[in-house]
Amino acid sequence: MISFDERVAIVTGAGAGLGRCHALALAERGARVVVNDLGGNVDGTGGSSAAAQAVVAEIEAAGGEAMANGANVSDLAQVQALVAEVMDRWGRVDILVNNAGILRDKSFHNMDLADFRTVIDVHLMGSVYCTKAVWTIMREQLYGRIVMTSSSSGLWGNFGQANYGAAKMAVVGLMNTLAIEGQKYNIRVNALAPAATTRMTEALFPAEAHDLFTPEAVSPGLLALVHDDAPTKVILGAGGGGFAAVSIEETPGLYLSPEERTPENIVARWAEVTKGDGRIQFDSGGLQTQAFAEQAAAAGNG
Repeated sequence: MISFDERVAIVTGAGAGLGRCHALALAERGARVVVNDLGGNVDGTGGSSAAAQAVVAEIEAAGGEAMANGANVSDLAQVQALVAEVMDRWGRVDILVNNAGILRDKSFHNMDLADFRTVIDVHLMGSVYCTKAVWTIMREQLYGRIVMTSSSSGLWGNFGQANYGAAKMAVVGLMNTLAIEGQKYNIRVNALAPAATTRMTEALFPAEAHDLFTPEAVSPGLLALVHDDAPTKVILGAGGGGFAAVSIEETPGLYLSPEERTPENIVARWAEVTKGDGRIQFDSGGLQTQAFAEQAAAAGNG
């Protein structure tokens, strides 16, 4: 039985949708939960404490402990104040769920670059700021569980979401490095790629899919990424009751000697470059370089 008794969890964007379900699920299993939500509109404008306070009321009505916070995750000073408040009240932070997000969808041709920047600031820099604010705490207590929220729009692409997709792939890169850096401090860092009908995404799903793709169907996957024996450096896809690991892989590829190293030869032998047999996952970027070096050595050029 997975329990979060005595754990303190911060969930950003927890006033509605996925964040609310994550917060309720953590609280149900004993965590003390910080319900962070700016309370703005889908595009990030506006603000209200009502949504976060309502979720806190739900948790407390069920016998749990929670506190509301309205920090804007794209404002470092507000994030630092949030973490200081949590430390003053509970003295530790065990779990961080970077869930807060906004949408400003348009085709790239029509997109205002200010909207591109704003989406990056919330999704990517918001995750950076929140993680940075708890990182030293987690290192010193030798315990931390962090989840970045990615998306199929980042992993696979989606029309009209260049800004959102760029941010959602960027947090995977952030997760990959932090998982390596956090390993010796028992900080495990993963990414969740959810598919759910929420206020942000309901227009993307046909009406008949709304009952299947509920936020509640995703939160068990989130809990699997933040418990004591959680994995690290995993991208977990979750939606409609399905759970799947997403991986970034590289083909064995093709070695070309210096005299063969032309774009024409790469194009002519493209099938060898892309041949899928023996795909590999690297534990770090340096291992890709090592693989290329070994390939050159095997060809007698090492």
